[in-house]
Amino acid sequence: MKKSSFITTVVLALTISLSVNVNAQEFSKLDSSPMDVTAFPADYRETNKLVKVAYSRPQLKGRALSELAPNGKVWRTGANESVEITFYVDMKLGGTTIKAGTYSLATIPGDKEWTVIINSDLNAWGAYFYKEANDVARLTVPVSSDATVLEAFSMTFKESSDGVHLHMGWGTTRIAVPFTK
Repeated sequence: MKKSSFITTVVLALTISLSVNVNAQEFSKLDSSPMDVTAFPADYRETNKLVKVAYSRPQLKGRALSELAPNGKVWRTGANESVEITFYVDMKLGGTTIKAGTYSLATIPGDKEWTVIINSDLNAWGAYFYKEANDVARLTVPVSSDATVLEAFSMTFKESSDGVHLHMGWGTTRIAVPFTK
């Protein structure tokens, strides 16, 4: 083999191997707690939303709810990053008015009631950096149960006579958070 032929072959082989590496992107695997969004109204064609929640949906996978969301401790109310709730109009939680804007939503689970927290901190991972001083509103709501077991933590809005209720469920535990106009 001539020297020029050998060099051409080596250059060609290097070019091919480098071009394969350039095109081979590494993408992360599907998250085990995928993100989801719920909004009111739920119709995606409706542009006049009142409220929207972006959250991650952890799975029970044979674990107890109390293990994943311990009673008496601030919980991120989902998985991964803190939950973001966006109000497109001023709303009330209990007697507290919440100005239109984006906030974090956290909860403190309990056997008979949960405390729901709207906080001004954003872009936090979980509830590890939660600061009570930044709470905008809090409300304690009763816990109910359902015979249907929800494997994935779930949220949805339902219209009420004076606003919307944010329903949360996981396992057999259910809560409803009333937001009023």
